[in-house]
Amino acid sequence: MDTLIFATNNQHKVDEMRAVIPGNFNVLSLKEAGLNIDIPEPHDTLEANAGEKSGTIQRLTGKDCFSEDTGLEVEALNGEPGVKSARYASGDNRFADNTEKLLFNLENITNRKARFRTVLSLVLDKKEYLFEGICNGRIAKEKRGSNGFGYDPVFIPDGSESSFAEMDLPEKNKFSHRKKALVKLVEFLNKRNGKS
Repeated sequence: MDTLIFATNNQHKVDEMRAVIPGNFNVLSLKEAGLNIDIPEPHDTLEANAGEKSGTIQRLTGKDCFSEDTGLEVEALNGEPGVKSARYASGDNRFADNTEKLLFNLENITNRKARFRTVLSLVLDKKEYLFEGICNGRIAKEKRGSNGFGYDPVFIPDGSESSFAEMDLPEKNKFSHRKKALVKLVEFLNKRNGKS
């Protein structure tokens, strides 16, 4: 079984990944890998932030790993909050404050088009590979649902009338940007291991 360290402390993200990744891969969170570390995201692109995290874990452990950075890009706000999605309202990653600021900034705007974009950075044998997943949708007028995390209560993916927070995990994964990126990563690993 291939073991990969997932460079995150966010258990919601770990759960989402494990719901998608096949059984021949063993995914360890930072905590499960014995790493008590919070890696900064100082860069102005998702690609660079994802690479920062996976590169840091590879240097610390010498093991294969992957990381992700995700941004919510709102058309009417010129792509904001984008790379600053987790720190949109303040520097301390408070999901509720971020969502409230987003709804406030869109209060009188009719164009609600938005997309989630995920970039996965996989480091194998000290070489980096990038995979992207995009989920198009729109921003609701108010919060709906109690599942998920982050902007899930206000994001409605194209093809659904429910917000991510109104969906259970299997339903969310039908649309998920993370799943789309992860499927590409898994296909790459399987091909590399001669399993495709």
